[in-house]
Amino acid sequence: MKAIVLEEFGNAENLRYKEIPKPEIKAYEVLIKVKEIGINPVDVKVRSRQAPLAEALIKYDPLILGWDVSGEVSEIGTSVTKFEVGDEVFGMINFVGHGKAYAEYAAAPEDQLAGKPQSISHVEAAASTLAALTAWQAFDSYGKLRPIDKVLVHAASGGVGHFAVQIAKHIGAHVIGTSSASNRNFVLSLGADEHIDYQNTPFEEVLSDIDFVLEAIGGSNFQKSIRVLKPFGTIVGLPSGHTKEDELKAQEKQLHACYFMSVYSNGTDMQQIASLLAKGVLKPHISHVFGFEEIVKAHLQMDSGRTVGKVVVKL
Repeated sequence: MKAIVLEEFGNAENLRYKEIPKPEIKAYEVLIKVKEIGINPVDVKVRSRQAPLAEALIKYDPLILGWDVSGEVSEIGTSVTKFEVGDEVFGMINFVGHGKAYAEYAAAPEDQLAGKPQSISHVEAAASTLAALTAWQAFDSYGKLRPIDKVLVHAASGGVGHFAVQIAKHIGAHVIGTSSASNRNFVLSLGADEHIDYQNTPFEEVLSDIDFVLEAIGGSNFQKSIRVLKPFGTIVGLPSGHTKEDELKAQEKQLHACYFMSVYSNGTDMQQIASLLAKGVLKPHISHVFGFEEIVKAHLQMDSGRTVGKVVVKL
């Protein structure tokens, strides 16, 4: 099969196309004929060795990036009960670990997948995995967002952010999203009740009594977010690099704080995402679709830091 192999950490040009054997599946795994691949910031960070996960993956040869797939089951393991050959499935596979999604075929544990709703395309499904799971788990596992809450979503036009706005509105929260002014209408179209242009309006000067913050920026933004939270409020941080001072500030306000949320593969959560997609509650925004031979372009787009919504690669 064709696969995209990372020959060494560094630039996007280090991603090379190679012929390698198809994966051999274990008893509890299915073999997916991949139709679409979702590209995420973590792909870029691992490729450039800027994520801790890179150190865990350095031992693999070949090293194949990617965790988000949508496709069709072509083989099933002897212990698989949830899926049959021919089923359309999607999911974030083996995260945190060696996902090996940048390939024509990918092996995945059945309990990390969900059936793809017939009402959505493989492109939409591949776009609705890691980013959608991150938003879902932030509100359901790492924190508990309630219908009465006022929630602040940073980077609301990004991959995680645009799902977070939709999920929070579905839960019934009052949603405030930050982004650049150019993405204001997009954020409001997702269902946000309020928008803040982070480039021209310091959110910490205009907001107060926030119940929940999904913090996706890092650096000083974490402490600024703490300032707008109610005592006993919740903050979930996506980036790493928090400081001891951040922890002390959160403790002073008696916040429920998760300093670095790590999304994890979970088929039950994927089924929740699938249900929301099927009902039309959740709609991915796909800004770029690249061909399989355009993986370098896909990485460069993600590397730009200016992607609205999601990037998908089509096989």
